[in-house]
Amino acid sequence: MRSLLIGFDIGSSSVKASLLDADTGAPIVSKAFPEEEMPIDAPVTGYAEQDPEMWWKYVQQASRYVIKQANVKKGELKGIGIAYQMHGLVLVDKDQNVLRSSIIWCDSRAVGIGEKAFQSLGEDYCMNNLLNSPGNFTASKLRWVIENQPEIASKIHKMMLPGDFIAMKLTGEIMTSETGLSEGIFWDFQKNGLSDSVLKNYQIDKNWMPKAVPSFSEQGKVTAEASKLTGIEVGVPVAYRAGDQPNNAFSLQVLKPGELATTAGTSGTVYGVCDTPLHDPLSRVNTFVHVNHAKEKPSYGVLLCVNGTGILNSWMRKLLGGSHINYTEMNTSARSAPIGSDGLIFLPFGNGAERILQNRQLGAHLIGLDLLKHSKGHMLRAAQEGIVSALTYGFQIMNEMGLDLKTVKAGKANMFLSPIFRSAFIHMNRVTLELYDTDGAQGAARGAGIGMGLFSNEAEAFEGLQLIETYEPNENFFEPYEELFSRWKKRLSDIEKMDL
Repeated sequence: MRSLLIGFDIGSSSVKASLLDADTGAPIVSKAFPEEEMPIDAPVTGYAEQDPEMWWKYVQQASRYVIKQANVKKGELKGIGIAYQMHGLVLVDKDQNVLRSSIIWCDSRAVGIGEKAFQSLGEDYCMNNLLNSPGNFTASKLRWVIENQPEIASKIHKMMLPGDFIAMKLTGEIMTSETGLSEGIFWDFQKNGLSDSVLKNYQIDKNWMPKAVPSFSEQGKVTAEASKLTGIEVGVPVAYRAGDQPNNAFSLQVLKPGELATTAGTSGTVYGVCDTPLHDPLSRVNTFVHVNHAKEKPSYGVLLCVNGTGILNSWMRKLLGGSHINYTEMNTSARSAPIGSDGLIFLPFGNGAERILQNRQLGAHLIGLDLLKHSKGHMLRAAQEGIVSALTYGFQIMNEMGLDLKTVKAGKANMFLSPIFRSAFIHMNRVTLELYDTDGAQGAARGAGIGMGLFSNEAEAFEGLQLIETYEPNENFFEPYEELFSRWKKRLSDIEKMDL
């Protein structure tokens, strides 16, 4: 009989399930639902919401698909791991009914609330105890509901992050994790526990907060009702949960100080691990508890996040014909333009308030368009170069904090499938890039194996992880990309001055 693990990655674009063979560490089958991207509702400019029940529907579909494809037998499935889009807010009543749509990660409505709390809590407390400004994170979103929707707030039984909600639907139990509390800015790093000061300042009822469990641990078992819907056998335990960025780092075996992971999906990120609680004084990049954090052996993740990355490429695709053009064709067209796109500059900040810009919402900008010179290829290349430039802007902040950025790991997916994007990334940042055959759902499955004790150590959990390609920078390309980034920064500065 096989020992199998299933991992779910609850994204804002899709929900993916992966089955993993725990004996070999090899993935068996993966599937994402829906075929097209999930909708994000924006009833007001700057808002971003999704129905949590939509995530649950696609978990059911993805789970049934991979179980059927792998012909999973009774007793073979040993554990479940859950990764999820970070910073989202899910509210349920005492009967576990959802009270409102989830306010997700790229929603900007609570920026002002976070800025007010930064002043009232005090900069010293926020930087030394929270390692971040409260910003536009989950705690601020919850405060927005309290202030603006008191009729909903009066019915709150528990608040959760998106992955906590899926775990609840599977097990009937409401829990969260230490890394989850830190991503919501509920975690006091000095106390190594829940921040009473944040709860008091935001007037959040402590009873609303779920019990925190380690990321790697048994966290409830699949109920009969959930089994009927998902095809997962009754009693299979949830044994791992983490936000998507800590989990993506874990998926790439980024667990030790100095190791780095990057992603470029809807948003773009760089995530570095350290054993001391570093923080950016301006909170442009953020520090959270990493998945393997323990009081006796601390582990922290420094997260650079740019909201407007892959979503810009997706927007360009829709603009150019949607289903009539694919990303490979777009990359081919982009190659017709030279490095620097003949002076065309794209600022990709069109997906909510950007942390690296201190929670400002500048919008996306296409600058320097020459109607007699620039083609579709120039626009497509400028979009990719603009995304990399935004990530490089954040890279420099991480460098200032003392993180050593030399080798970066990523899954071969999303924007890293583009040769133009890869070249711009390694040359603008002067780093080596390692691409692996993995994704967040696979990582969540490996995490469940650790949580269940099926792997004797972390190294064993990653025996099936395959390095696909390594890209080294060529110093002949340093100068043109340095010039490109310099022009990009100048244009960003100009737009910021106009915004003031």
